[in-house]
Amino acid sequence: MKAFVLFLMFCPLLAWSQKEPREFEMTEGDTTYTMKRYYMCFLKKGPNRNMDEKAAMAIQKAHMASIDSLAQIGKVVMAGPFGDDGDVRGILIYDVETQQEAEILAAGDPAVKAGSLILEVHPWWAAKGTRLP
Repeated sequence: MKAFVLFLMFCPLLAWSQKEPREFEMTEGDTTYTMKRYYMCFLKKGPNRNMDEKAAMAIQKAHMASIDSLAQIGKVVMAGPFGDDGDVRGILIYDVETQQEAEILAAGDPAVKAGSLILEVHPWWAAKGTRLP
């Protein structure tokens, strides 16, 4: 448990520096985890949300195609919408080298370009190989 607390204290320092390695090992009891830096992108409601249904559907279709194409090449490793109608609409987790690369990929999303979504990108650490059950 102490190692995990130290990790939580140390993690923000690592996340701020792009010069730090993307991976490091962390031992918790008898288990060693390889921690890896990813980038979590929060997709939020944008200023341009008052379009007609046909235009909104076209943008949504292009948005999903963009996510799918990035997932196919391994740049997006997880994505999904939130289940409420809040300002934060969904997340994308990028497996890329830098925050700048994540921001460039996210900015290329058709929904972001159309202004129906805006983005916020943060460095995020997870145990390599982590997956949902």
